[in-house]
Amino acid sequence: MPNKGVSNVSSATHGSLPNKRHGSLLNKGVSNISSKTHSILPNKGVSNLSSATHGSLPNKRHGSLLNKGVSNISSKTHSILPNKGVSNLSSATHGSLPNKRHGSLLNKGVSSISSKTHHSLPKKGVSNVSSKSHGSLPIEGVSNISSETYSSLPNKGVLNIALESYRSLPNEGCDSGRIYVYDLLPMFNYDLMNNCNQLETPDNECDRNLNNGLGPVAREFAGMLPESIFPAFYWTDMYWGEVLFHNRMLNHKCRTLEPESATAFYIPFYAALDVRKHLFNHTVRERDMLPEMLTDWVQEQKWWKRSIGSDHFIMLGRITWDFRREGDNDADWGNRFLHMPAMRNVIRVSVERSIWDDLEIAVPYPTIFHPRSESDIIEWQEFARSRRRNHLFAFVGSSRSSIKNDFRGILQKQCLDESTVCRHVNCGWKNCSDGKRAVMEAFLDSDFCLQPRGDAFTRRLVFDCMLAGSIPVFFWRRTAYMQYELFMPIEPEDYSVFIRRDDVRNGTGIRRVLERYGRKDVKRMREKVIEYIPRFVYAKSNQGLEKTRDAFDIALDGVLTKYKAHMEKGRIGNMNDQMCTIFICIMPVLYGVFAFFVYFN
Repeated sequence: MPNKGVSNVSSATHGSLPNKRHGSLLNKGVSNISSKTHSILPNKGVSNLSSATHGSLPNKRHGSLLNKGVSNISSKTHSILPNKGVSNLSSATHGSLPNKRHGSLLNKGVSSISSKTHHSLPKKGVSNVSSKSHGSLPIEGVSNISSETYSSLPNKGVLNIALESYRSLPNEGCDSGRIYVYDLLPMFNYDLMNNCNQLETPDNECDRNLNNGLGPVAREFAGMLPESIFPAFYWTDMYWGEVLFHNRMLNHKCRTLEPESATAFYIPFYAALDVRKHLFNHTVRERDMLPEMLTDWVQEQKWWKRSIGSDHFIMLGRITWDFRREGDNDADWGNRFLHMPAMRNVIRVSVERSIWDDLEIAVPYPTIFHPRSESDIIEWQEFARSRRRNHLFAFVGSSRSSIKNDFRGILQKQCLDESTVCRHVNCGWKNCSDGKRAVMEAFLDSDFCLQPRGDAFTRRLVFDCMLAGSIPVFFWRRTAYMQYELFMPIEPEDYSVFIRRDDVRNGTGIRRVLERYGRKDVKRMREKVIEYIPRFVYAKSNQGLEKTRDAFDIALDGVLTKYKAHMEKGRIGNMNDQMCTIFICIMPVLYGVFAFFVYFN
């Protein structure tokens, strides 16, 4: 008999079983069997199922039993089977099981365990539930996990899936399709998060795990922000997007537990945390080891083979360039994850994309604001809108003396020279990477905020600036215009100012350019920035907001839209691994011709 669940086996019954692993019983799907019925069953090693035990079964249709692959039941036997299902293991029953990880019990299709039953489980937590097992659970997912039990859970397996979560999810609104979340080994995600002391910059890194990855509460804002909205602010790590994305996917209304019905497949690999662990003083072999293990595993999956990964996607919490190492010299930066053959067709979501890669989608860096509800958004928007601003512009950043003719140094000098109209916050990586009170104060106090490129073309401060209702001033088009099209207004001039950096190098004053904008222009642009705040923040709730789409919702729509676009072009499911198509071989060349223009604009 297949692995399809066991129910209502009393301790006395279990004690009469032959001396062998009771897993063999669980593997046989035996249920709803009276003593009379049992007497005519073939010799399967199951005995002494009392009628009293059978009588405790709930009144459900035993048709579900027939659908579970139970065999060798004669028509006579079948006729006496009552209309029962497979459920409700009593505490006495489970207590008779050998002391082993009861996760193996869950892997056998046992569902609907009462709270009383659950309390009798050995203190092992609910872990290692395979995707196959999980699919057999009712739509509510894994439920009735006590706080004591949950505290004993290793951070792996099923996370943040509660009865309330799945019951509250509507069935409609998934016209673009449903998504299956792979159940990866913990070493690919939770272990990387929990072993935060192994990251290259360990100072306070473990605080990032607090509040489901939102980080510690931003207590420094007490007294600065309205008291009612203060609990929505956290010091979220700007590279922790993978954790936030994973939590949301596990609880999303369009998640399916049945891979057969999935439109797309999400791979919850925390690639950014892995590369962060190995950025310095590690060999290329060490940096590539876990990505290679991940790609080896995923290529063996049935659903991957069906489309060669073209309906799969992954979220990368760092910029794409950290995963695109070209050489194999230990001095070269990052790993080669995105250059591995298995990643050729996978859609990538990252905080900065390559504009030459049509399979990548750029999403906003996580900010410090995580609204709990629409009312939080409305209150914050009104706070930013009504804020009195005493400076024309702000510059948050510092010069880099190691770089000749450093552009940030030029902006810093102009700001300091115009200190009556420019507010400057001098900070390096340690002071401003995850936000500080002084940063938010500067943006709330200024009409405009200068946004040069960071270590890459993008920077988290773009979104901190706009969150405060300050109008961003860009000097590279790739900092925002060619990255976050899904999250920003279509027309750049509606919400931002662009100044050619060569003009600034040649003496053009920032103050003179910005003073050309009248109060009506400033008000109009600020209003557009404030209007778009919901589109680039990530909600606190793992279920998102009730009516408002946040950055996660928009990103997921972008993934499904991109997948469908490629499917319509005939790309999905019919590409040979060695086949050179226009997308892989020709388009990069065309993009390369375009690169010179992009770099200098």
